[in-house]
Amino acid sequence: MKLARKRAVVTGASQGLGRSIAKLFAEEGADVLICARHAKDLEIARTEIRAEAQGRVLVETANIAVEADVKRLVERAADGLGGLDVLVCNAGVYGPKGAIDELNWESWVEAIQINLLGTVFCCRSFLPLLRDSKRGKIILLSGGGATKPLPFLSAYAASKAATVRFGETLAGELRDFGIDVNSVAPGALNTRMLEEVLDAGPEKVGAAFYDASIKQRDSGGTPLELGANLCLYFASDESHGITGKLVSAAWDPWQQLQEHRQALDATDVYTLRRIVPRERGFSWG
Repeated sequence: MKLARKRAVVTGASQGLGRSIAKLFAEEGADVLICARHAKDLEIARTEIRAEAQGRVLVETANIAVEADVKRLVERAADGLGGLDVLVCNAGVYGPKGAIDELNWESWVEAIQINLLGTVFCCRSFLPLLRDSKRGKIILLSGGGATKPLPFLSAYAASKAATVRFGETLAGELRDFGIDVNSVAPGALNTRMLEEVLDAGPEKVGAAFYDASIKQRDSGGTPLELGANLCLYFASDESHGITGKLVSAAWDPWQQLQEHRQALDATDVYTLRRIVPRERGFSWG
């Protein structure tokens, strides 16, 4: 088992990708603490995860946008798990959909509070436990908004790009502590977030994104297991020393990254960077 005797926290784990990550971690031997905002959904998830679990499965109702909830989650990890080796920041929302000057501003701010500030506060709050680990791991969940514009989904796009850059920055801060920080792009998933886009319609999310979402729904999307397995890779000893990267579950050869550890450490491959004209064949810059 790849995570035997490891202790993990997975946020937003009551459904979708978060639940798949927690289930795989538990099957691979980890003791897992899962959290989400709704207690009923958490209990359903715990029942499913426990069915194949090799380790313990604990639950804690928590909203990562609420500092008191995060602090309580840290206490539960310390008391219930006895410490922490892996933190998976999966909780996130699309937020409001529409033109920036027409959508609800309070909802826009709330999305930033959850996706960005909640993620940062989780990392900040769990660091004392992770520093006590033999080899701490932080895994941040990215999304399409991190690497390309998403018109009419501005809160989601802005928060995910910021989250990935925060991950790169945090990786630099924690390198000397032996804590690896990486971001995972899980692909186009057919989850409740896709249903939100379809329910909103093209007048809210734009015709292009709506049409792409219809095609995603009909094709089945990227399997949840692919993103979950990449998270398992980053949580395991196999990926030790790979840090500060944004890796796509669907498109990158992540199963062999450990073979290129030194090269990755010396380059900006799999990171967010500005593109200058000469990199696209232009002579004017």
